[in-house]
Amino acid sequence: MNYEAMFSDGTGEYRIPPEPKEYEQVRIRLRTAAGDVTDAVLCSEGKRLPMRLAESRDGFDFYETSLTLGKEKVIYYFEMHSGYETCYLDRFGVSSEQRGQYQFAIVPGFSTPDWAKGAVMYQILVDRFCNSDGANDVVDNEYHYINRSVRHITDWSQNPANFDVASFYGGDLQGVYNKLDYLQRLGVEVIYFNPLFVSPSNHKYDIQDYDYIDPHYGKIIEDGGEPLAEGDEDNRHATKYIKRVTDKKNLEASNAFFAELVAEAHRRGIKIILDGVFNHCGSFNKWLDRERLYEGQEGYKDGAYVSKDSPYHNFFHFYEDEWPYNHTYDGWWGHDTLPKLNYENSEELTDYIIHIGKKWVSPPYNVDGWRLDVAADLGHSEEFNHKFWRRFRDAVKEANPNAVILAEHYGDASAWLQGDQWDTIMNYDAFMEPISFFLTGMEKHSDRFEDYAVGDGKRFEMTMLHCMAQFLTPSLYCSMNQLDNHDHSRFLTRTNHMVGRVDQLGSEAASENINPALLKLAGLMQMGWPGAPTLYYGDEAGVVGFTDPDNRRTYPWDNPDYVLIDYHRDLIAFHKNHVALKKGSFMFLSTGRNYVSFARFTKDEKVIIIVNSGGDTMELSIPVWKAEIPATCEINQVFMTNVLGYSLFPVRHQVQGGHVHIKLLPFSGVVLCYTPEA
Repeated sequence: MNYEAMFSDGTGEYRIPPEPKEYEQVRIRLRTAAGDVTDAVLCSEGKRLPMRLAESRDGFDFYETSLTLGKEKVIYYFEMHSGYETCYLDRFGVSSEQRGQYQFAIVPGFSTPDWAKGAVMYQILVDRFCNSDGANDVVDNEYHYINRSVRHITDWSQNPANFDVASFYGGDLQGVYNKLDYLQRLGVEVIYFNPLFVSPSNHKYDIQDYDYIDPHYGKIIEDGGEPLAEGDEDNRHATKYIKRVTDKKNLEASNAFFAELVAEAHRRGIKIILDGVFNHCGSFNKWLDRERLYEGQEGYKDGAYVSKDSPYHNFFHFYEDEWPYNHTYDGWWGHDTLPKLNYENSEELTDYIIHIGKKWVSPPYNVDGWRLDVAADLGHSEEFNHKFWRRFRDAVKEANPNAVILAEHYGDASAWLQGDQWDTIMNYDAFMEPISFFLTGMEKHSDRFEDYAVGDGKRFEMTMLHCMAQFLTPSLYCSMNQLDNHDHSRFLTRTNHMVGRVDQLGSEAASENINPALLKLAGLMQMGWPGAPTLYYGDEAGVVGFTDPDNRRTYPWDNPDYVLIDYHRDLIAFHKNHVALKKGSFMFLSTGRNYVSFARFTKDEKVIIIVNSGGDTMELSIPVWKAEIPATCEINQVFMTNVLGYSLFPVRHQVQGGHVHIKLLPFSGVVLCYTPEA
C-alpha cells in the first residue's frame, strides 16, 4: 500500500461539519491512493464502521462513513487492508500498529471563533509602542516600586536597563489609536494587548485594579499632588500617583477612551484581545493595599493587608495573625509583589473575577477575548483550576459567544483543551520552539545553542507532528503562533547564535551578526502554518533584543527597517487572500537536511511552501502530488524570498510525475500555488 497517499484530518474537507454539535451526524472521510486499498474501516472505541468508496479523483480514492454523536468526546483512527497487509492511520501518520496517543478526536459542541482561525495577530506592550499623550506620562519619582523610584525615560531610542520594571517610556493607548492606520495597512486582524489595567510596573502583570484601564495608558482628567521627595520610599506620600490612579474621573475617562479605541478598531475590522492576570494580583492592589494607597480614601474599603476585618481578607492567604499591616501573605513563587489570589477560600473572589471576565467582553467595551496569564497555576489544586476555567468559559461565552479564550501554557495543555475550558493556547511546543531550533538552533530565551538541531528538517517534522496531535483541530487552527514575545529573546537576535542575556552580553550584542534572511524564512513558515500567525510589535521593523527586559525595546518609529515592513505586509496580504492558509489541511511533503516543504490545501486551492534554511544552494524534487495536485500540470510560484530580497513576480514550474523540481538559493523560500480548473 502507498502509505504516503493516506490522509485525513479534522478540517472541513475530511470532517463534515468540522465542528459538529451534540447529537449531530458527522461525515468522516479518508484518502488513499486510487485502487490501493481493498477496504477501509473507521475504528472508534470498540466500534468498527466500514467505509464506502465515495469519490475518486486526482489519483486518489476517498472513503467515507458517518457517525451520530452524543455529548461525549469521540476518538477514532482508520484501519486499511490490501490483501494480507493491514495498516493504521492516526494524526501522526501511518503505522503497522495502533497508537492510542495520536487518535483523531471530536468534542461535540466545541467550536472556536471562526474569525480567530488563521487570524493575523499583533502583540503590543503599550509602554514601548508609541507615546502620543504626554499628559499621562509617569513622572520621575511619582512613586516607589521594588526598591527604586520610578522614572520617565525621555530618550525613546534608549535600550532598556537590565532591571527596568520601574522605567517608563510613555507609550499609551492614544499612541495605539494614532497608529491604527499603520496596523491596518500592515494587515493586522487582531491586537493582543499585554495588561492594560491599573498597575505600578511597566509590564502590568501586577494588577492594582481589574476594573479600570490604567490612566497612564488612558486619560488623566484630574491631576495634582506631588511625586515623592528624593529619598522618600513611602508611597503614602506619593500624592500625585494616588490622585492619578484612584480618582474615579481618571479611571472612568480611561475606560471610556478604551471603549472608543475598541470601537474604532472594530470599524477597521481589527479585533482586540486583553491579557487576564488572574492567578495573582499586585501588592499595590486595592484588595490588599500593602502600599496603603487606598487607606482612608473615599469610595474604597480597607485592604486585607491593612485590616483583618477587610472585606477582602479571604482573597489572600496569610500565614500569621499580625494585623494591622500583615506582611505574611502568600506570594506567587514567593514574590511579595505578586500576592497569589486565594480562590478556594473565597467564593466572593471567584465571583468577582468571573464578573471581570464577562465585563470586558460585554458592552460598552466589547473586547473579543482573553489571553490568560500563567493559567495553569491559578488556584491551589488542579481540580479547582479546571473547575474555575470551566466556569470562566461558560460565563465569557454567554456574554460574548464569539470571544476567544487563549491561555499561556508551556508543555502539554491537552487537559485544558477538551472543549470545556480554553479555546487554545500560546503555541510554544508546536510552533515557537521547534521553528527556533530548526532555523537557528537557539532555545527561545537564547539560553542555549543546539548545533545538531539547526537545519534538521526530519527532527522538525517529527516534533511538530507529535506536538500538533495534542490539540483538537479547532484549537490548533486558532493557536497563537509566535516567533517571540515579551518573555523571550527576539527571533532576529537568535539568528546570531549568541548564548546569554543582556546582563552578560550587553545590549549591542543583540544586533551583531544577525541574519535577516532567516527571520524572513521564519515569517514565511509562520504565515503558512495552521493557527494564528502573531507578530510581536516591532518584529516586522527589525527590532532585536535578548530575553526580558531587552526584548521590550521601543518601536523604532524614526528608524524602522522599511524593507522588512514591506516584506511582512506583502506576506500577510498573501496569507489573508488564501483560504487554504487559514482553514486548509496541513501536510508535510518532504523534509531533510536544511530543508522543509509542506502543503496547505483544500479541494479548490493548493499552497506549497518550500524552505532552504542552509547556506548552500540546493536542488529539490518535491512530491506535490500529496497535496492532490495532478501528476502533470503547471504550478505558479507566487512568492520568493532570499538573502537579496523578495519577489512576488510569478514564475511557472512544471509538475512531472507528481513532483516539482526546484532550485533554491541559500536561505531562501518559495510559495507555489495551484488552483484546479473548474
